[in-house]
Amino acid sequence: MARVALVTGGTRGIGEAISIALKDVGCTVAASYAGNDAAAKEFNDRTGIAVYKFDVGDFDACAGAADTIAAEVGPVDILVNNAGITRDATFHRMSPEKWRQVITTNLDSVFNVTRNVYEGMRERGFGRIINISSINAQKGQFGQTNYSAAKAGMIGFTKALAQECASKGITVNCVAPGYIGTEMVRAVPEEVLNTKIIPQIPVGRLGEPEEVARCVVFLASDDAGFVTGSTLTANGGQYFT
Repeated sequence: MARVALVTGGTRGIGEAISIALKDVGCTVAASYAGNDAAAKEFNDRTGIAVYKFDVGDFDACAGAADTIAAEVGPVDILVNNAGITRDATFHRMSPEKWRQVITTNLDSVFNVTRNVYEGMRERGFGRIINISSINAQKGQFGQTNYSAAKAGMIGFTKALAQECASKGITVNCVAPGYIGTEMVRAVPEEVLNTKIIPQIPVGRLGEPEEVARCVVFLASDDAGFVTGSTLTANGGQYFT
């Protein structure tokens, strides 16, 4: 798969696993990150994957980054919109700032980054756009009206754009992970994991980042050319759509 892939939020957690998996199948990968320079350098040193620091919530920053990546790595054929944050609070305690931060980083970013690589995909007649949503977009989650709204917006974006660009050789799909054993999730107290979270998952365990990454690799491949507008759930049977 000799394609150029951009993975936003691609140096840690699920994004790191996606970046590595795409490299392993032959892609040239660029991974973006927001602010953790030390983690990004460690990732680059360990994997050899190029890293780019920019704010996915800023359209002009995304435009500049897209130009730089095209010049240094190549035009983007595969885009994985993975960057995301949480700012959890019950709605009656949620500030406008917490709402806006999550919508900007998790949803506005999907427009900002996609718009800046989309024309090139159209011109070349090939593209794979894969949006990393969440189980909480599908079922909702207490204390996450902002996050659930943003991630559900990604699914709507996927379905609409898929219809527009199918004739141009571009597919647009979502992956909606459940509870995945990232550093953030594994930091939850073991008692909470074992009594509150894992019992809700029929397979009886957390997912692994590599399992989400394999979903992305399939959707990015030539084999998935007839799959578009779809949401692939990877949640161990916790929630069915």
